[in-house]
Amino acid sequence: MTKHRTIGVSVCALIFAASMAAAQAPDIVRVRGTIESVDGQILSVKERNGATMKVKVADSAPVNAIVKASLADIKPNSYIAVTAMPQPDGSQKAVAILIFPEALRGIAEGFRPWDLTPNSTMTNGTVDNAVESVDGQTLVLKYKSGEQKVIVPPTTEIVTSTRATLSDVKPGEKIFIVAAKKLPDGMLEAPNISVGDYGVWR
Repeated sequence: MTKHRTIGVSVCALIFAASMAAAQAPDIVRVRGTIESVDGQILSVKERNGATMKVKVADSAPVNAIVKASLADIKPNSYIAVTAMPQPDGSQKAVAILIFPEALRGIAEGFRPWDLTPNSTMTNGTVDNAVESVDGQTLVLKYKSGEQKVIVPPTTEIVTSTRATLSDVKPGEKIFIVAAKKLPDGMLEAPNISVGDYGVWR
């Protein structure tokens, strides 16, 4: 379970990958932790390092639940995000895959380094085709500037997102916020949140 939750941060983060550039600003931070309490729009969150912070969920902020999916849910023309490790032959071995809802097609399209583990990568693109291989399923993932061959072993965590509401958010759940803004009073403001015990950072 710990392994699944740790891997899941990569796919969870990709839901809001379009705002990653903003996260480089000094007053913007990522939040990964466990919800300790919920008071209206104010969340008390305990981070991985043990620190506790207050997070205000912005008005009308999207709330997404990360839920389990399967390889069978990935079809030709699916738009997906793949966290992977480079292989000696130039292919990518998938660690985690997020199947995007159709409304998010095109978000953060492309291939780039990722911060799950050293040398990990992130590819957002459209499934061109899929074939069986000795190592599992092989996907050809295409994006504007190129393509990647992705091996999907049976151990790959595959998830998707569903829309939730703030009333669905409960203490004890894991939470990820890709670009929380530091407010003058020390509180953080979240433009969006992703929650759930599956696929969210422990």
